Amino acid sequence: MKQDFFLLFRRRGTALLLIFCILLSALGAVLFRMQIFGYEEYQQKVLDQITVGSALKANRGNIYDRNGNLLATNITTWRVYISPVDIAVAKRRSAGNQDERIASGLSEILGLPYEDIYKKTQRSYRLDETIAKSVDRDTAARVLAFAEAEAFSSMVHVEASTSRYYCYDSLAAQTIGFTGGDNQGLFGLELFYNDYLAGTDGKYLSVKDAAGKDLPFGYTGYVPATDGLDLHSTLDLYIQTQLERVLLDAAENAGAANRVSGIVMDVHTGAILAMATLPSYDLNNPYELDESLLSYLSGYDVNSEEYQKKKSELLYTMWSNKAISETYEPGSTFKIITSAMGLETGVVTPTDPFTCSGAYVVGGVTIHCHKRTGHGSLNFAGGLQQSCNPVFMQVAARLGSETFYRYFQSFGYLEKTGIDLPSETGSIFHKLENIHEVELATASFGQRFNVSMIQQITAIAAVANGGYLVTPHLMESFTDEGGNTILAYATKVKRQVVGSETCRTVAQILEEGVSGGGGAKNAYVSGYKIAAKTGTSEKLNGMRVGSCVAYAPADNPQIAVIIMVDEPTSGMVYGSVVAAPYVSDLLANVLPYLGYSPSYTEEEQKTMQISIGQYTGLSRSEAEKKIRALGLSVEYGDNATGDTVTAQVPASGECVTKEGGKVILYTGGAPKDSVKVPDVMGKSAADANRILLDAGLNIRIEGALNYTVGEGAVVISCSHVAGESVAPGTVVTVTFRHMEADEALDQK
Repeated sequence: MKQDFFLLFRRRGTALLLIFCILLSALGAVLFRMQIFGYEEYQQKVLDQITVGSALKANRGNIYDRNGNLLATNITTWRVYISPVDIAVAKRRSAGNQDERIASGLSEILGLPYEDIYKKTQRSYRLDETIAKSVDRDTAARVLAFAEAEAFSSMVHVEASTSRYYCYDSLAAQTIGFTGGDNQGLFGLELFYNDYLAGTDGKYLSVKDAAGKDLPFGYTGYVPATDGLDLHSTLDLYIQTQLERVLLDAAENAGAANRVSGIVMDVHTGAILAMATLPSYDLNNPYELDESLLSYLSGYDVNSEEYQKKKSELLYTMWSNKAISETYEPGSTFKIITSAMGLETGVVTPTDPFTCSGAYVVGGVTIHCHKRTGHGSLNFAGGLQQSCNPVFMQVAARLGSETFYRYFQSFGYLEKTGIDLPSETGSIFHKLENIHEVELATASFGQRFNVSMIQQITAIAAVANGGYLVTPHLMESFTDEGGNTILAYATKVKRQVVGSETCRTVAQILEEGVSGGGGAKNAYVSGYKIAAKTGTSEKLNGMRVGSCVAYAPADNPQIAVIIMVDEPTSGMVYGSVVAAPYVSDLLANVLPYLGYSPSYTEEEQKTMQISIGQYTGLSRSEAEKKIRALGLSVEYGDNATGDTVTAQVPASGECVTKEGGKVILYTGGAPKDSVKVPDVMGKSAADANRILLDAGLNIRIEGALNYTVGEGAVVISCSHVAGESVAPGTVVTVTFRHMEADEALDQK
């Protein structure tokens, strides 16, 4: 019996020993796996619990224009932060009021509420609590001086970091975009290319105990930051500046109620040289509304929810890029596209005859021409130049719905352009099966459908460059900190839509309309051939949209321009008046900058502006010789008895129109205000010229320098008030503009 007991005990002991050995082996295997194969994983878990990481921010890449001008960069700023853990420890050790003193001191230096800072000092479980971001060097120095003087150096800290800085404030604001509090892109190029620009943050690791104190073995780690790439954009600083200048003039003169926008594009590559929407905003202070928008907040309580909601709406409107994120009816500017369709398919030629009685009946609906009395007999070229709706309705009928739709699609209107900016919108157009006679007729002259400005200028560029639809873009290349090119853009041609011969024909017709009696006369630029078309459309709210597209030089196009004025309110609303003159102004400055020299006709030379030289101190004969060499005449004022010129009118540096221009020299007496400026406002160009010259004054002409073509331009502004007394020879600057309407709204 005893023997059986011992045998059972031995068996149980052996079993238990075996189980223990198995468990010990399993534990050993686990420990072996953890220490050998899982060492790094479990070490990291331990380190994650006892290490504190300090972020090493990567520098965001710079943004440049195409000529290397810096548009966006980084500047050093300082973050002010406290260590509530250390504040709590200091209070326990000394039974002091460090939290109150810190809150009071920082409140005074930073101009922040005491209560807000004090609440943060009470978060004793926190090692790092930010008090203020992006303070300047002087403020950071004051904080450090305060911390040292009060023995708070272990509790109050500053940390250098970088903030985004935009070198030209509001320039190209909606295109460039801006960054948020964490330096991430929020709009424009900053958002679209954020992954390239942002870089990768690094980290510095230090080992802390539960109280936030350094552990004795002092483990540290360092992961370097990788700076973002530099973006070299296609924007041109000079062209962008010129575009925004003319847009500001257009907005003010037209009283644009719903903003103005413009684009300048290289027709061959699709490179966007300039893009702007006004009112703009300061990229360095993007949350401040433009003054022109503040009036929309009047009547709201600043503390109300309605006020904040309305302000947010206005901010998002201000930030949005109208040129790509909104649509509009292109109006008669679309007739360029319909012309290309008709000429390419052969359903019309430039000399085909048409008759315009002032209206055309389609599907039982009467659609009027903007010239209610009709254009009479004219050919197709004249129909395009005079923007005659009946001509284009007939061309569209010859094309038919299917062909029209196919070309509409081929010109890119049924797809987004693919421009490298966020929030691009698409078009709104009829389905093919819904394009009947009336829909086809109104579509032929750009109404009853919507496109974006970027779609419109991209299609126009295809007509300008020989028929090729290209993808518009703003990125030229990305480079690293060493200047090495990491990524470069290659021109993307989607397809050829029409032939080069068709494109040359359209350009020739448009140019002859601009320089002759066509509807886009206000887009004329002396010395250059400009192909242009204006358009006006009506919105559902009854307001109008006036626009103008152009490309130049017409015989060898390089750039295309579009300017759109949304809801003009002051007087004329037609694109020929509210947009075309500003296209002219822009091109007059941009074409010479791009290296295109003017070539003046004999008639254009008469309207050239001559700069007056300095003639005082010269003998009469020397002065006369210099003046007549400029093509100007010479007259003498009162008491011209001496031989040395003592005074002159106009003064040196002033400009006068060559034809009829003169300089009055004085050799004894001084100029006297003996001439009254006549009233020339609203006068025709011929009458204004005659009246001012007959009064003994010089004239300087601005605006429509082709003021004699068509029905003739009229004076819309004058530098002097009628009746003002001035000296003989004084320069009176007048601005001419062709005021007749040139586009039809499809009034039924």
